Amino acid sequence: MAALAHHHHRVLSFTSFATPTTRLPCASSSSPPTHAAGSSLEELSRSCTTWSWRGMRVNYLVRGEGPPVLLVHGFGASVAHWRRNIGVLSESNTVYAIDLLGFGASDKPAGFSYTMETWAELILEFLDEVVKRPTVLVGNSVGSLACVIAASDSTRDLVRGLVLLNCSGGMNNKAIVDDWRIKLLLPLLWLIDFLLKQKSIASALFGRVKERENLKNILMSVYGNKDAVDDELVEIIRGPADTEGALDAFVSTVTGPPGPSPIALMPKIKIPVLVLWGDEDPFTPIDGPVGKYFSGLPSELSNVRLHMLEGVGHCPHDDRPDLVHEKLLPWLASLPSAAEPEVAVA
Repeated sequence: MAALAHHHHRVLSFTSFATPTTRLPCASSSSPPTHAAGSSLEELSRSCTTWSWRGMRVNYLVRGEGPPVLLVHGFGASVAHWRRNIGVLSESNTVYAIDLLGFGASDKPAGFSYTMETWAELILEFLDEVVKRPTVLVGNSVGSLACVIAASDSTRDLVRGLVLLNCSGGMNNKAIVDDWRIKLLLPLLWLIDFLLKQKSIASALFGRVKERENLKNILMSVYGNKDAVDDELVEIIRGPADTEGALDAFVSTVTGPPGPSPIALMPKIKIPVLVLWGDEDPFTPIDGPVGKYFSGLPSELSNVRLHMLEGVGHCPHDDRPDLVHEKLLPWLASLPSAAEPEVAVA
């Protein structure tokens, strides 16, 4: 019964950064430091500009010099969710961060059907038209999956490295029906899909979820380091949720097709891959089908390196940026330059 309650809650919780949720209360004073040597929201907002993609505005930021890196947020997030990483990474890289269509300050077109494949196409065309150099993709949650789909497109030579932070198994729970916990809830999931397609019900649910206190409780359940869940983080998620089109994006994402599975796509990717996984993630737990797959991947693919991050939740880059930078920066420095032939980093 407890398991059912747990997964019912995670379906209804603000699919904030991907699919499922639920965790424990507040941080004690002994919680690890956040190391928020980052940028203010106002500063990040001022640094952003727009790119026109298929007639729609896409918000993005660029900072620094060096080999390009593109940061791709998870569901419900935006450029600002990389507040604690952009400054550090831009010391040795040209850092691009993008708001996926439907999120942040990017357009949220009425009646648009959001899919993983569409976001992957957006990423590839951004690399082609804006960055114009082979780029390392860094994604969190569904942003990771969008990066996997983009990197698996072997017809273009636009991606030179891939970093996955707690990669989602799909755009929503339908992607992980092999998980016995989800199988138990399938009838409930289909009912929720039906209810969310009723505008008044979806609007009421969305309104409750984005209330500051509710949102903070959800974020507390997702982060291992509770000190990282500050008022600024709540505003990063809540602010864009108040904009026109946000409700439609929420419903389309939760009720739409899950998209390609990373399990099917990863063997196609030959470039260097770094996987960083918070071991206290309730969305994509390490003992779930996706977590188990990625934890065993380095023994199957020589181009994949994996690091488990202890006491870290679903969003490692904001939860414990110090641990992420400790693994990410040396890995980035080890990559061959774009002019050299790519060699898998084992």
